[in-house]
Amino acid sequence: MTDYTVEIENLTKTYISVKRRAIVFPVEKKKVEALKNVSLDIPKGQVYGLLGPNGAGKTTLIKTIATLVLPTAGTARVMGYDVLQQSAYARAAMGVCQGNERSIYWKLSARENLIFFAKLYRMPHNEAKERADELLGRMGLTDKADEKAENLSHGMRMKIVFARSLIHDPPVLLLDEPTQGLDPTFATDLREYVKQELKNKTILLTTHYMHEADMLCDKIALINKGEIKSFGTPHELKEGVRDYDSLHMKIVGLPDIEQIKQIEDVMSASMTSKNGHSEIVVTAKDGYDLAYRLLSFLRDKSGLKVEHFEVKEPTLDDVFLQLTGRRIAD
Repeated sequence: MTDYTVEIENLTKTYISVKRRAIVFPVEKKKVEALKNVSLDIPKGQVYGLLGPNGAGKTTLIKTIATLVLPTAGTARVMGYDVLQQSAYARAAMGVCQGNERSIYWKLSARENLIFFAKLYRMPHNEAKERADELLGRMGLTDKADEKAENLSHGMRMKIVFARSLIHDPPVLLLDEPTQGLDPTFATDLREYVKQELKNKTILLTTHYMHEADMLCDKIALINKGEIKSFGTPHELKEGVRDYDSLHMKIVGLPDIEQIKQIEDVMSASMTSKNGHSEIVVTAKDGYDLAYRLLSFLRDKSGLKVEHFEVKEPTLDDVFLQLTGRRIAD
């Protein structure tokens, strides 16, 4: 048996994106590298996080390990089984939860869904029913067990999706943004369940929620444009930018972020805007000195009103911004 439960070795996935003017006439073919030589080893019982914005390659990596997507190069092993050469054995060792309620059958009841998936793992009917009822109880769905999935709320359907990944009690879990789009109460409950009830599982968790990664993960890989940019514990990653300050401002109006990036001592800057209001995040060696100069710049050059500003301790988002020049929420 290997020292690592999950081993990812130089995984690469390249797509060809085709833009068309009409149905049969291709206009442009573009090579898209969704994954670029990703390598990662996860020890038994550890929770590793993949933290990055939408389109960073998180879901592609999960699907490749789960044998849903073939890699262009490289491979992965789960419990020692190669996902390409021994895919059936690798799949049996994994549970996969994607933040998509469409991965269950809406015309089946909550219990029928779980029994169906249990039987795919060759569980006897009585054992499958017992396991389904146990998980429905843990998810707080006992009174909804015989309701068709199509009649349940989004949150309830996601509970079934999560329970489905646990139905055969696998040693490895691949959780692909499991709390995306969930109401805050269930999202909190799900995180607590992962933290308290799944301590012995080896988990690869993808998310773009910083607090979720900070709370659950033993180690975090920051991924952007298919490449792992940095790796370590949440504390180690934040210590890496401890020498930098993070300046956060809320502004009435839309400043020119490119002009802000040109201000002396600005190391990186990003902006989000909505309904005529903006929030900017700027990193610098001395955030307090920069705050004074940036306030003057916004007032004198742009005539904008600053509603609020503060210099914060570094977060995982600041680490990502420093490494990539963009925020995780972008």
